Amino acid sequence: MLLVFLAAGGIRLVVITSDYRMMFGENNPQLAAFDALERDYAASYRALIAVAPAEGSVFTRRALGAMEELTEAAWHTPYSTRVDSLTNYSHSEAHGDELVVAPLVDEAPSMEEADLARARKIALESIDLAGRLVSRDGKVGAVVISFALPKEADMAVQEVTDHLDVLIEQARAGHPDMAYYLIGNPSLDRAFADATRDDFKNLTPFMFLVIVAVIIAFLRSFSGTVAVVILALCVVGITMGVAGWLGTLFSPVNAGVPIIVMAISIAHSIHIVTSALQGLRGGLDKHAAITESFRINVVPIFLTSLTTMIGFLSLNASDSPPFHVLGNFVALGVFSAFVYSLTLFPALLSILPLRAPQVKSGGSDVFDRFAGFVVARSRLLLWLVTLLVLVLAAGIPRIELTDKWAHYFDDRYEFRRSADFISKNLAGLDILEYSLDSGLKSGITDPAYLQSIETFAGWYRQQPEVSHVRVFSDVMKRLNRNMHGDDPGYYRLPDDPELAAQYLLLYELSLPEGMDLNDLINFDRSATRMTVTARGVSTRELQDLDARAQEWLELNLPGFVGEASGLSMLFAKLSRRNIESMLGSTFIAMCLISLILILVFRSVKIGLLSLVPNFVPVVMCFGLWGYLYGEVGLAASAVTVIAFGIIVDDTIHFLYRYVKSRREGGQAPGAVHTAFNTVGKALSTTTTVLSAGFLVLAMSGFSGSTALGLLVTIIILFALATDFLLLPALLVTIDRKRP
Repeated sequence: MLLVFLAAGGIRLVVITSDYRMMFGENNPQLAAFDALERDYAASYRALIAVAPAEGSVFTRRALGAMEELTEAAWHTPYSTRVDSLTNYSHSEAHGDELVVAPLVDEAPSMEEADLARARKIALESIDLAGRLVSRDGKVGAVVISFALPKEADMAVQEVTDHLDVLIEQARAGHPDMAYYLIGNPSLDRAFADATRDDFKNLTPFMFLVIVAVIIAFLRSFSGTVAVVILALCVVGITMGVAGWLGTLFSPVNAGVPIIVMAISIAHSIHIVTSALQGLRGGLDKHAAITESFRINVVPIFLTSLTTMIGFLSLNASDSPPFHVLGNFVALGVFSAFVYSLTLFPALLSILPLRAPQVKSGGSDVFDRFAGFVVARSRLLLWLVTLLVLVLAAGIPRIELTDKWAHYFDDRYEFRRSADFISKNLAGLDILEYSLDSGLKSGITDPAYLQSIETFAGWYRQQPEVSHVRVFSDVMKRLNRNMHGDDPGYYRLPDDPELAAQYLLLYELSLPEGMDLNDLINFDRSATRMTVTARGVSTRELQDLDARAQEWLELNLPGFVGEASGLSMLFAKLSRRNIESMLGSTFIAMCLISLILILVFRSVKIGLLSLVPNFVPVVMCFGLWGYLYGEVGLAASAVTVIAFGIIVDDTIHFLYRYVKSRREGGQAPGAVHTAFNTVGKALSTTTTVLSAGFLVLAMSGFSGSTALGLLVTIIILFALATDFLLLPALLVTIDRKRP
């Protein structure tokens, strides 16, 4: 207990990160490409505030006035470097021989109807504005704030999001007829932090209450329940305390650590207390019953702890660091649960007034009668279970590996609600970023280069998924038209590179402070940035879109071939990279666990046979998921290895009792009866506890945790079914040799 108190002191030091970049490993190539893009151009860390009048268009004095006020106030946001909006857009036009650059909207409340109509016409006809800073129907406008955050960004993110919350509340108070929606990097970071805190604050206590209720219902022993609860609290305290002392970063991906650790520690202790209560009912005194329970459970608990730790430690092969935290600290929790189950827990049981509850008439032979049913119909069960597995397995090809990063959070979070509105009414949220290199210093005004990027942008604008393309060649076409008296016939690329360079220089000198073209042009003017916005696409569809672009570039502009970057592509590649990195480690973990079982049972046949009820539930689960949902994302990359490490526990307990009975002279049918009678109730209880734990995790507002909780729960339930139906039927059918 002293060790618990010392370790648990670190809980107050647990760190909840708000940086979405923690999802990506340091060696992630997409992250490296994204960082390179931000070094060459202005940083991509932005917030977007959509402004939507309750009725009508944004091109009214009141709506434009609200946007103008918001634009001016946004400049005072901490760490902001630039604010772009419909109202301060630098519109260029010719006045005689002069190029005049001025905000599209000035003093909106006093604008004449003709000025409003002019602003509307310019905005909705602008290839740069429509679909980016104003919806194409003119009903929603946008204010985009760019930031340059310090290296240690967690506190800065909190400061920025707090300021933006106040800013939007003030805007709503001043203009109650306007709706405001906030998305972007700061709000995404804030959603990550909020989801983690919510899971810690709400799910862990709820899980505790659920587990207490389950234990009381199954054990019907006050002392046994108290001992189990104390053990769980100690193990969670040690695990999270050590995490705090080590300064571990927690995020929604690994916020389930205390829930999983609590469930697994209780599963260990359930076996001990159940066996002790059986001993008491068999006539043993308390200390003898506890000693006997310790003797018969120490080896299975050691094996289940070892295999579970192997499963979770395999998560270190993941390409996403939060999975490392999940795996390492659940493994630490499992080790702590093993040590405390064999030290503190028996001591608690010996001190507490442990009594065996009365068993209802007929209740004691439920599992014996079930064992008789399985033994008598073993061949029929084999055929039926095999048929069910084949039917469910047919659903696996229906599964699509895909994600929507904006849907990582459910609609209890404002980020999700704003994302849905903006995606539907203004522009898509999925962005592809390209850095298009001219190959020459100051080569971006070369006509051939401009024509190439214009052609590439034109191809993208023809794709059905694309809602907007921002490209440097549009600026040059507009300047060429301006310098020819705004003659529409000159809305084309200039033919002379020197003249194009002069146009660009004149335009940049006319831009107001903070509104330069650094977000489009790199420092030595050798490359420009093209931003493609897509609407309503999944990560798979986004990758397919980029793949089509690469094929088109390979055929038409081979010098520009290069994978798209941007936040959307980072998340799009994450699930696939994670699954690829986990495949090898999952195979190694399964081989290690198989070898351990073969060595422990001293039988290759039994060891290999034990793998069947552990693989089958995974196949059944993903098949059922394919029929019901058809999509899996980030959670799927870790489900198999986590589930395999957990469900093998029940198989070990069942086989350990079965093999022990066989070696003591029993035949296979009798050994199955013995296994059911000794561990049947404990396996039912632990399955209920683990299922309850992961179902609580499925209540998270983070979709990855929700999917992980649901998938593992389904696998655990299928695992109990296969351990109670398939495994004994296989043993009776195959293990016919004499003891």
